[in-house]
Order: sequence, then C-alpha cells, then structure tokens
Amino acid sequence: MSQSAYLVIREGSKWSDVFRLVSGQSVIIGRAPTNQIVLKDERCSRNHAEVFMSGGEWTLRDLDSRNGTIVGAEMVRGDWLLKPGDIIRVGRTQLVFVHRLSDAFTSSGDASSVVRRISPEALPAEPAAADDELDVLSTCEPTTITHRRVKTRFLAPGEEEASGVSKIGRAAAKLCRLAFELAKAPDVAAMADLALAGLAEETQTDAGALLLFPPNHQGEPRGEDLEIIASRSSSAHRYHRVSNFLASTVMREGEAVLARNVVDDSTLGSRDSQGEILATSVICAPVRCGGEVFGLIHLYSTDRSIVPDPNDLEFTLAVADTVAVAVENILRRQELADNLTRVRTENVELRERLGIRSDIIGRSRAIRQVTEEIARAASSNSTVLIRGESGVGKELVACGIHYNSLRKDNVFVCLNCAALSADLLASELFGHERGAFTGATERKIGKFEAAHKGTLMLDEIGEMSPGLQAKFLRVLEGHSFERVGGSKPVKVDVRVIAATNRDLERDVADGRFRRDLYFRLRVLEVVVPALRKRQEDISLLADYFLQKFNAETGRRIKGFTPDAMDQLHKYLWPGNVRELKNVVERAVVLCRGREIGVEDLLLTKLATAGDTEMSALGTDGFRPVSLNDVERRHIFNTLNHTGWNKSKAAGILGIERSTLDRKIRRYQLKEA
Repeated sequence: MSQSAYLVIREGSKWSDVFRLVSGQSVIIGRAPTNQIVLKDERCSRNHAEVFMSGGEWTLRDLDSRNGTIVGAEMVRGDWLLKPGDIIRVGRTQLVFVHRLSDAFTSSGDASSVVRRISPEALPAEPAAADDELDVLSTCEPTTITHRRVKTRFLAPGEEEASGVSKIGRAAAKLCRLAFELAKAPDVAAMADLALAGLAEETQTDAGALLLFPPNHQGEPRGEDLEIIASRSSSAHRYHRVSNFLASTVMREGEAVLARNVVDDSTLGSRDSQGEILATSVICAPVRCGGEVFGLIHLYSTDRSIVPDPNDLEFTLAVADTVAVAVENILRRQELADNLTRVRTENVELRERLGIRSDIIGRSRAIRQVTEEIARAASSNSTVLIRGESGVGKELVACGIHYNSLRKDNVFVCLNCAALSADLLASELFGHERGAFTGATERKIGKFEAAHKGTLMLDEIGEMSPGLQAKFLRVLEGHSFERVGGSKPVKVDVRVIAATNRDLERDVADGRFRRDLYFRLRVLEVVVPALRKRQEDISLLADYFLQKFNAETGRRIKGFTPDAMDQLHKYLWPGNVRELKNVVERAVVLCRGREIGVEDLLLTKLATAGDTEMSALGTDGFRPVSLNDVERRHIFNTLNHTGWNKSKAAGILGIERSTLDRKIRRYQLKEA
C-alpha cells in the first residue's frame, strides 16, 4: 500500500487549501477551470504542471509552461522526484509536498488557523512589490509573461488618490480624448496612426504597430495572416513584426499579455535583419469586438531602461478595445458608402431586372423612360392605357406592370379584342351560360372571372364595339356583371390594362369610341416608342434575337457584318420589334456563312405608320395640308430618326447645318 501524500497550497501570504494525492490519479495544476488544482494566478499557464505516481514515487513534471515550475531554488527540467518538504513554486503560488499533514499543521487540525511547521528559511521570499500586480522577476527565470488581462480596469471606477483624481480616472480621461479622435478618423490607416501616437505618448514603449486581418478573412486567427496597417518606432531600429507564435496565442486565448526579458526568447522577441532579438519587453493586446477578433496591437521596448508596467498593459488593452469599435464603425461607413454607390445605380439595375422579367430589351433614353413608367404604374392599382404602334411590345409592357405589382402572384390574362366578333368577344369577356346561344353546350367562365385577383390585358381596345363598350365601362366602375344568357350577378376584383395602336382621340371625336370609357381607361398612360425612335437599341435587340435563335436552331452564327448592321440602323422598321425579330429569325435560318450579311436580310418597302400626333393622313384618306406643315413634320421626323443629331439630319435633308438650325427655330421644334 502506497504512502499517503498531500499538497499544501499557499497563495500570496495565506495558506489556502490542502489537496490529497491518490495513487493512480494524476493531478494537473494550472489556470484552466477543468484542472484538479486551479490557481487564479496571471503568471500561471492554463495547464502548468502535473503531479503523478511513477515507480512508487510521486513525480512533478512541468507542462511546457511559460514561466516555468520551480522546486526550492531550481527550475524543473524534465521529471522531478518529490521529497517530503519540497516547496513547489508556480507563479506566486507555493505548494508544499508532505506525506503527513502533521508536518505542516498543528495537532488541532484547525484549517482556519494554519501554522507552518516548516522552517521559514526553507521557503522562498515573498514578492517585494507593494502593488500585488507588479512582480519582481527571479534572476533564475528566462522570459516571463508577468501579466495577463481579459478586460481593462481603466473603464471601471477607480479609487480616489490624495489629489482627488485616481490614476484610473486620468487614464480614462486620456482614453476618452483618444476615442473621440479615433471616431473622427476617415479610414483605418488614419485611425491606426492616431492610436499608435496615443500609445507612444502614454506607454513606456518605443516601437509598435496595429495589425489587422484582411477583409473577408476566414478560418482560425493566425499571426501570419495579419497585415500591418501602421507602425512607428522612436528607436534606432525600424519596427519589426510580432512573432507568429505570440500573435496567434494572444488572438486564440483572447488575453492581452505583458512579457519581460524577451531577449533570449525567439517566440516573443522581434528580430532585426541579422536575426538579433531587439525587444526587451513586449505588450500584445487583441483588437476584438463582439467576440470577433480583428487583429492586435503590438508594442515593445528596445531599451532596458524603458520597462512597461501593468498600467501600460491596462491602457493598451483599453485602446485596443476602443480601436475595435472604431474599426467596426469605419467598416460600416465603408459598407454604407458602397451601398450608396449601389443605390445611385439602383434605377438602372431595377430597369435591367424589370426588362429581364418582362422581356423588354433596350437601354435607350426612350426605353428607360418606359421602364420608369412601368415601375410607377406597378405600384398602384389604377387602370393603365398602353399606346404605341403595332409590334412595339405593348403586351410586354403589360406583363412588366403585372409582374412587378402586388398582383404578381396571381394570374395574368390577355385577350385581343380585334380577333373576335362582338358576340364572341362578349362571351370571352364575361362568359356564358349553357344554351345562351347555338353551340353553348356548357357554362363558360369569362376572362374577367378567370383574372380574379389578377390582371386582365385587353389588346386593341379600340376595336371593341360601342354596345360592348357600355357593359365594359360598367364593370370598370366596380359593378357586377352577368354572364351571357345568365341572370346571376358576378363581381370580381381585376386590374385592367388596355392597349391600342389607334388614335383614340380621333375615334372619340368621330363617335367610334365612348368618351367616358376613354377617360376611364386613361387613368395612367404608357406610350411605347417605335423602334425607329430608339436607334441605339437596334443592335442590342438584333444580338439578343440572334443568340435566341442560335440556341433554338443549333447554329453558331457569330454576329452581323458591318454592312448588315448599318442596314438595320438605316431601315425604318414599320413593323417595329416584331418585324426585327422575324428578320433575324429568317436570317439565322438562311445564312450560309459565319456572319449575317446584307443579302440575308429581308426588308420591306412599306411606309411607317407615323406618330399619331404628327400624322398627316387620317384613317379615311388624304387630308390637305400646307407645304410649311409638311416641311415641319418632315424635319421633325428626320430629327427623331437621327436621335436629334443635327449634322446627320442636315445631311439626310440635303441642307446646311445652319439652315437646319434656322428651320428648327422657325418651326419651334423641340426634342421629345
């Protein structure tokens, strides 16, 4: 049976505990809360030393601690066989190894009045500093990390001194002034310079740097990943980077450290170009905010007469925490600036996204205006009238309004009013009951009912008969309707979008279209320009259709020859985008080369429809006008065709540029 053994623990000037050693069980000593013997000592490593039974003898082993383990006056190297009365020193804590408690306590066994029976001469002397946070280093020790800090006390209330102001209060005031300066820094580099200047003034160091991780850094915090944002040095040597070992350790453990006597420690000291270690004392503090580590502050002294103390460590940690907040704020400001840049182009991006959703292709000024009108119309529930020549894409505009409105999750129904007779159109719109007319073998739901909660587009609304217009107007006013041949009222919630290529104002004047229906439809109006009025979109549309039909047919046509593209731009496109699509489709099918040439383009000689407001011809034939009116309209249309390029328009008209300018002033022409 093995002999009993104990460790009597003494912390500072008091005996604090007795720990019984049990054979077969090893005992870990250190700061980690999971250890058997937990020492709340800054100079003690998390897992500092181990005591275990080996060959019938109790053995002490140092676990590669930072400040080492001492027995008596000797540093433990490897394993140490313990003898009764051995005094183990771990930081400021002393542990006495005994086999019998009577060797350390009186017979009374009163733990509250422990009396040491070991001679006082056998124990090492107590630390000589008055401040219990400032240690006197043993001459037998190598590099020592004398202090560690998780939080700074400079941001907590301090005790008043005789002058009425505490040291902590003065340091907090300096920190407050520095914080204001850091908050006003325009960028991270300027903030780093301010922080280092403040640290140089308030700490006993002569070199240092702020190191941060690059943006979007991923993975474990490692010293080699840090970037030097700013550095300074008042010594004869320039700043030398912190060791990767020290940086990684500080960031991993989240503690600021103060280390002295680092001249013989390559893991802590900064080296010059010849490999000589420069630092004699080092302060390293993590820059962290909200559990995230951004980097660290590294300070050191190269002069043995300049030795940083625990107050310097406290101040550095406070500055590091302040820098972390400043860095986070600067990063947020930069993010806001980036967002502002994105917001400035948001209209363009929204137009592009809208164009993709509604198949609207183009970036001309005219098409951008249409896109803006689509966005405004989509935000309301009002009736919309879409106007434009045949083939300009009125249905695509209606789709864009629907799929960007609150009704986008519901159905979009389209009906061409010109494709049906008056009776069939009424049946399509409102539905019919069984037996309502010959061929009505069952009840049919009309487009209005089918589009409930959604959008109904009525194309070519100008072709609707006057009788049907009256019933249609009543439904638009919110009244219920009856199916053809039925008597049961039906009420629906439908947004109506109407489209036409006719001159409705002329139809109203001629009595072919109800005036009240015209005003009811024209709550919002979107005018889609003809393709000849947006010349810069022709090449974009042609390339789009080329890629589309390449994919459908499996062809690999690269593009258009310069002459073919020039021909596309010169053509007036009476059929607008629909005609361009058909021309490109035919060219893709019939093209024999790798590029579409002029010979592959099938273009007509049909006249364009012209603008409604500028048309010199009515629907009923010739209308006599003066030569001045003809010239005015011809010049106006030519300017629109060239995008108001006056030099190009003058060339087409065969007149001088100065003559064109006089005629523009004479006829008071303005760009639409």
